[in-house]
Amino acid sequence: MLDDAQLIARVVRNDDRAAFGELVRRHQGAVRGFLRRMQGASGDFADDLAQETFLKAHRALAEFRGEGSLVPWLCAIAANELRAEWRRRKRRAEFLSESEPGPHSDARNGEDRDLPDALAKLPETQRAALALCFEQGLTHEEAAAVMKCPVGTLKSHVARGKQRLRELFESGDADVRARS
Repeated sequence: MLDDAQLIARVVRNDDRAAFGELVRRHQGAVRGFLRRMQGASGDFADDLAQETFLKAHRALAEFRGEGSLVPWLCAIAANELRAEWRRRKRRAEFLSESEPGPHSDARNGEDRDLPDALAKLPETQRAALALCFEQGLTHEEAAAVMKCPVGTLKSHVARGKQRLRELFESGDADVRARS
């Protein structure tokens, strides 16, 4: 069985689609899981972004330096795709009437004891830091590289995110808003 580096070499040298398909099979769960955590829980949306992530990764695979696992590099591409989609949605939302519910509105009432709902209330940076470190199992250094921030900043995002989750769960208040 070939390792990731061997598969990447085949893709870069020969545009080996079977080798790229194997890379996708190996890592699509991690990328989709990361995107689902970042997005909140929308499986179809995360799957669409994961597909876009792998298309971009295929085009840029020659740029992968091979330092460490492929997953942090893929998550960085996925995070960039998600941020771009959020910017597109924000621009579209500016044209919507204020009476229409926005893409992030939550019509539910009741307790927010569900982790995906609580994560969705965190600022993007805190949500990303928690997803990368706890769901994807990346080290602080790897997660900081994905987020393009210093390790100390990443650790602050993790600590603040954990504290904010504690506050959300302890309060049970559906109207609690995430703090930056």
